[in-house]
Amino acid sequence: MPSTPLSTPKLAREPGSARSATRKAEGTTTSQNPRVSPYQFYFRALICFAAAGTLATKMNWPDIEPVSTVVIVLLLAYTYGSYAFTKRLKTDKAGVIADRLTYGDAALVGVVLNLIDFSLLPSILFVTMVQFNALLQGGVKKWAGDNLALLAGVAAALLVHSPSWVFTDNLEISAASLIGITTYFCAYALYTHGRVHKLNLRVEQLKSEQHLHKLRAYKLSRYLPPPVWNAINEGRDRALATERKRLTIFFADIKGFSQMSEELEAETLTDLLNSFLTEMTKISAQYGGIVNKFMGDGVMIVFGDNNNSQGVKADAIRCVSMAIAMKKRMKVLQHDWFKKGIKKPLQIRMGINTGYCTVGTFGTSDHLDYTVLGTHVNLASRLETAAEPGEILISYETWSLIKDVVMCRDKGDILVKGFSQPIQVHQVVDMRKDLGKNQSYYELSTDGFSMHLDMERIRNYDKDKVVRSLLQAAQQLKEKVI
Repeated sequence: MPSTPLSTPKLAREPGSARSATRKAEGTTTSQNPRVSPYQFYFRALICFAAAGTLATKMNWPDIEPVSTVVIVLLLAYTYGSYAFTKRLKTDKAGVIADRLTYGDAALVGVVLNLIDFSLLPSILFVTMVQFNALLQGGVKKWAGDNLALLAGVAAALLVHSPSWVFTDNLEISAASLIGITTYFCAYALYTHGRVHKLNLRVEQLKSEQHLHKLRAYKLSRYLPPPVWNAINEGRDRALATERKRLTIFFADIKGFSQMSEELEAETLTDLLNSFLTEMTKISAQYGGIVNKFMGDGVMIVFGDNNNSQGVKADAIRCVSMAIAMKKRMKVLQHDWFKKGIKKPLQIRMGINTGYCTVGTFGTSDHLDYTVLGTHVNLASRLETAAEPGEILISYETWSLIKDVVMCRDKGDILVKGFSQPIQVHQVVDMRKDLGKNQSYYELSTDGFSMHLDMERIRNYDKDKVVRSLLQAAQQLKEKVI
């Protein structure tokens, strides 16, 4: 099967697009530091303006309190200075520094609370705002840090101002703080709503992309052998390293397909080939085989190269059972093809061999193919070529594993291309349990006894001699004293 390099440049760009969408959701622009959201500046400005307005309302005009005036100027300068400072940061720590500036916000709020003598309503509003902002941006850890900063600000203000500790309800002070902080909460609510809306849109987009990627992955999985797809999908690419395994290899093709391709129309030929390969693949899946590659009208299937391997013997039995099922299924397909105008019956020939093979990925860094190589693979292919139409030929190695379950006929030795010595082969007949009284092949071997009986190969003039020998052996066995 041709292999396709697993290059997914489009998928590799997805994380970048996701980050870009996230930045847009947070309101970043190309002219600003992408790691710092401008909304942090907006909310800091609202906090500082609310604090400055509250402090200004508390002063008795035209008498100007120097400490309060300095703090108001400091609040306004802090608002602009923090913006200009974080905007110029180009390091990865820009976001961290911007988050830590909230400690300064809380500290300045503590200073203002001291200077307004802890007026009841403004104090409640500003403290609530600090708690809300801290919990929303950083959880319990951030909450603890901001509250420590708030207390530090109160303590620092005690050095220059001693509060009266009378929790007044001055309406002018309360109104200024209420307007500022209410504006802050409303702005934050609108901002949060906008972010949630954009995130919901992004979630829907990601769901759509996920569905698209799953569909693409499913289509891609049909072009790769299951071991390759499972290893890549689970992140086990190194599991595809070359190794030696004892496998059972199956080859099959349609006898005379090349000649038929010259006689049939391309559409008819394509439909015929696809129906054949589809049926063979379904049967392969039923018995746990792995389709390694398609070769025109031929197919190569491997048993034992997956996590479902049940052992060499079980794999060989499953492979032969699959071949028998394919042979029977071909009779149904021949009937269907005959109805479509293909009068000449199509038959498949199959070859099976068991042995140690080299399994892994072969090729270049740009083009890899996962396949099975080795002498035993070549032998399975040669057996398929040597088989007659409708015949299943297996090697001695496979026969030795399945002989007690599958009835086979000894076909002697044959010469195959690429092998200097003759190869002993057997022809698969059927599963022994399915033969019943029609079974014509018997074999049994135990201590002191060995029998190999193929009734189809016994000549008529030898039949009486064989019967007499069997009866004589049976009589002596019955009379044997234990």
